[in-house]
Amino acid sequence: MRKAFYGRCAPRFFVLRIILASALTAYASLLSARSVDTGRHRVIAAEIIVLPAPHTASSMSLEEALHRRDSVREFLGTPMSLEDVSQLLWAAQGITHDDQLRTAPSAGALYPLELYLVGGDVLNLPAGIYRYLPQRHRLEVIRRGDFRADLAAAAMHQDWLKDSAAILVFAAVEERTTAKYGSRGRAYVHTEAGHAAQNVLLQAVSLGLGGTPVGAFDDEWSAQVLDLPAEEKILYLVPIGKPR
Repeated sequence: MRKAFYGRCAPRFFVLRIILASALTAYASLLSARSVDTGRHRVIAAEIIVLPAPHTASSMSLEEALHRRDSVREFLGTPMSLEDVSQLLWAAQGITHDDQLRTAPSAGALYPLELYLVGGDVLNLPAGIYRYLPQRHRLEVIRRGDFRADLAAAAMHQDWLKDSAAILVFAAVEERTTAKYGSRGRAYVHTEAGHAAQNVLLQAVSLGLGGTPVGAFDDEWSAQVLDLPAEEKILYLVPIGKPR
């Protein structure tokens, strides 16, 4: 009987074990992506959103984009497409080479910048705060909810920021650069943020959008809105939307 059991039933037994293990893995993944209700907003853990692939050609020349770039502070309130969001994030910090080099130059290729999207009016993307993952061209959900008004208040109550479809936030871990270049590295980090922000503004023009870089904000208040790690420092806010 024992021989018959192992000879005939063993394959079925192992198949059942594989099915059960797969079910438990899926359930564990679901738990890891659960939301936590904080009373006003929801904090999301381990949720990733795949972005549309970016384009590397357009009908607008660089010269035209430079000529048409302007500081835009009034928006129509028209929703932005997820494809446009994908293109803007790629322009800021996207991977462009097999050796992981990005669209904006970085001293020593150390890439201290961390890029966040504060989305509020983006088609097919729930309002929330997202971290951009350049290596995979994806978004990691940080918080659910519309935080544009919160960030506008933290930016010295510049209410026009909340009228944008989304706000790109450039933060940095300065130690990635200063560990190699010392105190001079801080200047390199700020210069790099300027490179990346200009990429965004020119890309916005080519998409029929507009924006303005904002440097006036309360550091601690803004970091609390984004729930940033202690080692990250916000350098720039870039609200983007359809110009009025």
